[in-house]
Amino acid sequence: MDWKEVLRRRLATPNTCPNKKKSEQELKDEEMDLFTKYYSEWKGGRKNTNEFYKTIPRFYYRLPAEDEVLLQKLREESRAVFLQRKSRELLDNEELQNLWFLLDKHQTPPMIGEEAMINYENFLKVGEKAGAKCKQFFTAKVFAKLLHTDSYGRISIMQFFNYVMRKVWLHQTRIGLSLYDVAGQGYLRESDLENYILELIPTLPQLDGLEKSFYSFYVCTAVRKFFFFLDPLRTGKIKIQDILACSFLDDLLELRDEELSKESQETNWFSAPSALRVYGQYLNLDKDHNGMLSKEELSRYGTATMTNVFLDRVFQECLTYDGEMAIQELMKIHGQDPVSFQDVKDEIFDMVKPKDPLKISLQDLINSNQGDTVTTILIDLNGFWTYENREALVANDSENSADLDDT
Repeated sequence: MDWKEVLRRRLATPNTCPNKKKSEQELKDEEMDLFTKYYSEWKGGRKNTNEFYKTIPRFYYRLPAEDEVLLQKLREESRAVFLQRKSRELLDNEELQNLWFLLDKHQTPPMIGEEAMINYENFLKVGEKAGAKCKQFFTAKVFAKLLHTDSYGRISIMQFFNYVMRKVWLHQTRIGLSLYDVAGQGYLRESDLENYILELIPTLPQLDGLEKSFYSFYVCTAVRKFFFFLDPLRTGKIKIQDILACSFLDDLLELRDEELSKESQETNWFSAPSALRVYGQYLNLDKDHNGMLSKEELSRYGTATMTNVFLDRVFQECLTYDGEMAIQELMKIHGQDPVSFQDVKDEIFDMVKPKDPLKISLQDLINSNQGDTVTTILIDLNGFWTYENREALVANDSENSADLDDT
């Protein structure tokens, strides 16, 4: 019998208890209960009897314990096979050369200066001939991403090829870094990154002049930059994705260029001159030669004008301010009148213009483009003095320029 007919009959049946008349709300509730019952039976009869959909699939797999040697070996071998398979899916040099040949063959005139262009039709033709590995690059999304202001609706062949090269490089580097991911969780610990950089040194021609005895300090210098910027919460690990997204790895791998200029080496933190310069500064500060810097030794860095507050911050990391700046004591020592903390605070807030008028966040400093100025004011006496006297310094520079013009 149809469930609608059953429901109709049930509602038409008179109340068996004449003395008790149901309210309108009770009748509606009863009607809804019956509807839900018969509808569920009807729907359940049409569904597959498989009960799998009622269970939550397993989504967590615990890591093997240290004493589970067999499981650990199985996991390591599985990851190695997986990374090898991913590596084989990447374009090799021969395939990249073939791709460039096909792109050049199917370019769409006219050229823009010396820039070869290609339209979407030829773009798809190249994708069909380039092979299965290249299929992921020949999509409408990629073409639209590289399409700019060409009146013929074309993209630059060079830009597209550079895009492919960059993607291949990122995947190669991701696989290379993953080999050092002992935990297999997508991040590198400090020891993992140290091993990666240590084994990378022989492949960087710009580091050929480093003595092997200096390797340990170089590795420490390089790793510290990664962890200082990419691990602000000091968790002891960095996501591989974050390493790829930042420019530090590009700077490090730039040392593969045998013809890298001296100017580029001077500005590259990972270059041999930069590492030796840092090492020399470290040795000059380490007066007792115990391999560590005390707060007093670090205070002599540069022009020895770093504030005690800043030094405490370096050694303690978390420091609560009591409403007074240590820079006042240094200014007294230098024979200057102390500056009101309230005045400095107000000026900094005016510069930064934070969202919350009661505090300044890191994002506020970044958005204001005044982070370097604020930091210099707070940690360095010379920086504070330069900022306080900026108008006088500009006036002096103008007068000096005028004097030079007169001569």
